[in-house]
Amino acid sequence: MKYIAYKFGNDINTDLIISGRYKFSITDPNQLAKHVFEDIDPEFYKKVGKDKFFVVAGTNFGCGSSREQAPMALKYAGCQGVLAKSFARIFYRNAFNLGLPLIECDTGKIKKDDVVELDIEKGVVVGPEKQYALHIKPFTKFQRNLISSGGIVNYYKKYGELRIES
Repeated sequence: MKYIAYKFGNDINTDLIISGRYKFSITDPNQLAKHVFEDIDPEFYKKVGKDKFFVVAGTNFGCGSSREQAPMALKYAGCQGVLAKSFARIFYRNAFNLGLPLIECDTGKIKKDDVVELDIEKGVVVGPEKQYALHIKPFTKFQRNLISSGGIVNYYKKYGELRIES
């Protein structure tokens, strides 16, 4: 997968991903997506349009509340994955449950608006014109199946049970 990288800093909390003011007022994930990162950049959704993209961040991405709306808003906005040095634990679980891949790697070399390529099988993120190659923390088989199924609900529909495999 090769997509543009929208870069953010450390400690991006769930309220910055999707404001809590939308938690109960918007239930349609497509409508929720229109408000992703609007408190950081009110034009973010317009910038990404219908394009697919990666979010790149530093440490502790997704900290704060445990709301599932944050990874859901990202996914429905076209986010194909989040690359960060580390993730908040509950956000990490919620994202995989929704089929949104979270990629742990050193994001220091990735610049704003770089077009990066992710190869999950090889475990690498490659920068524009191969300027850099970043090794990623490998996914378990279960995580790969969650992602390919589109989340835990679809995984359960496909397999009829949760088979935790490493």
